[in-house]
Amino acid sequence: MGKRILARRRGKAGLQFLAPKRGKIAAVAYPPFGSTTTMSGKVENILHERGRAAPLAKIVFSNGIASYLPAVTGLLVGQEILVGSDAPPSPGNILPLRYIPEGTAVCNIEKSFGDGGKIARSAGTSAIVFSQTGPTTVVKLPSGKSLFIDSRSRATIGTIAGGGKEEKPFLKAGNRLRYMRSRGKVYPTVRGVAMAVVHHPFGGGRHQHPGKSTSTSRNAPPGRKVGHIAPRKTGRGRVVRREEEQSKQ
Repeated sequence: MGKRILARRRGKAGLQFLAPKRGKIAAVAYPPFGSTTTMSGKVENILHERGRAAPLAKIVFSNGIASYLPAVTGLLVGQEILVGSDAPPSPGNILPLRYIPEGTAVCNIEKSFGDGGKIARSAGTSAIVFSQTGPTTVVKLPSGKSLFIDSRSRATIGTIAGGGKEEKPFLKAGNRLRYMRSRGKVYPTVRGVAMAVVHHPFGGGRHQHPGKSTSTSRNAPPGRKVGHIAPRKTGRGRVVRREEEQSKQ
């Protein structure tokens, strides 16, 4: 009997596969203000949080509440920002979607009013306010997909800072290891066919090949549930079918 394979150990969500809690600063969300309330705040500091590519801005508002929000490009320490419907659509200000002009780049968008911001929060990303349709606003996401969002939901004007981070090479495996570890991801990953037979169902043999079908039942036991899980179709037929669908479009 072989050892438990990596996919099975990860499925149990052990401590070695969870993102570490050390190095976290605070919850990142908009302050609990009403959609019609206008408040002013001041950027007290710009910080780095472990496991987050975008810098965080600590903003202290006039009523004494401090919030941590993703910093937009061009935000400075000591800069004053406004939150509310009366705020101008300038970078760093936070407005409900219904008060943002069409074609404006926004980030940290609430998926539903009051959730604190869920969409377009990665470094260097932003969405576009496409059109206003009364109770909802059409927002074009970085992926190109359009989404109908409640017009009361808030968004930050501008683009999330830290845009060029992905272009910097790691240079050493240790740097990438620490990067992946801070996000709770496993690195390095090894192909099953490159393992010994006791470590993976596709391992072993005189050369690297699965040795069996790579399609697996959805009800397979944990030690065998690898490869294509309950696929509808695989192989050349699947590729040809996808090409035909693309040609029709």
